[in-house]
Amino acid sequence: MRPLVDGAVRIDAVEPQFLLLEPEEIFFRAFRHVAFDICELSLSSFCVKTAANDCPYVGVPIFPSRAFRHTSIYVRTDRGIRSPADLKGKRIGVPEYQLTANVWARAILADEYDVQPSTVRWVRGGYEHAGRIEKIAVALPADIRIEDAPAGKTISGMLADGELDAVIGPRAPSCFERGHPHVGWLWRDPMAAAIEWYQRYRVFPIMHLIGIRRALVEQHPWLPVAVAKAFEVSKALALTRLRDTSATKVTLPFVEEQLSNARRLMGDDFWSYGLAANRHVLQLFLRHHHAQGLSTRLLEPQELFHATTWEGHKI
Repeated sequence: MRPLVDGAVRIDAVEPQFLLLEPEEIFFRAFRHVAFDICELSLSSFCVKTAANDCPYVGVPIFPSRAFRHTSIYVRTDRGIRSPADLKGKRIGVPEYQLTANVWARAILADEYDVQPSTVRWVRGGYEHAGRIEKIAVALPADIRIEDAPAGKTISGMLADGELDAVIGPRAPSCFERGHPHVGWLWRDPMAAAIEWYQRYRVFPIMHLIGIRRALVEQHPWLPVAVAKAFEVSKALALTRLRDTSATKVTLPFVEEQLSNARRLMGDDFWSYGLAANRHVLQLFLRHHHAQGLSTRLLEPQELFHATTWEGHKI
């Protein structure tokens, strides 16, 4: 995103003003108040609204956030949870049930270990701030046992105090980051588990997509392609800069080695945009999203995006 923000890459016929906000703030304001013209969106929330035919945004197949979610499940290490299958019957905290990271984590648990959403007890609450709610309304299946965290309590605090057996979410709970002696990852080596999973499925989970206010697209139908093109150029420039390790662009050791490892595992286009390259990823997500009761119907990948972005020109 940085070349777009800095002005090194321009969106055709658009003079944007960028607001650099946390994902939670963006998504809350986008879905509660339709606050932005173009914005990053939660894939899960977008699918809930799209399936219900009341999404105020039109999707563009640009995916600014992707992540393997084997690092998103944190457990009490004193509860006999030695494998993912041991989560059956446990009490698991989530910041919101419908978060994209949680959809992917439940997909892995269901497909690989037969831990179905109905076999655990869910507790909703903020990581560090009590009273967090689902940003959009969800009507879950009757067999999903879910409750809100008690007033004044957080899921990080409940995990630390032993009131939860596990937490699933896109951020690490603070008790884990502080080194709580009885809180750890579900997988001892989540990176190795994610690599093995990728080698079998060839899926790099998508977290977020770009959305454009529907009313704006109806007024300017050329806009989705212009946005997609600019974001593709920005990503290419960012990766070029990332490869220049004469002065690294991120404050992280072994950047060059990490890039080489990613290419060996996933190919040169390891962070792909576009419908065609990601159809199989989206199909897996949409199947589980519907099975988990979040989308009222099974969506097809192309339904998520403006038709002009389904394919691109070639020279």
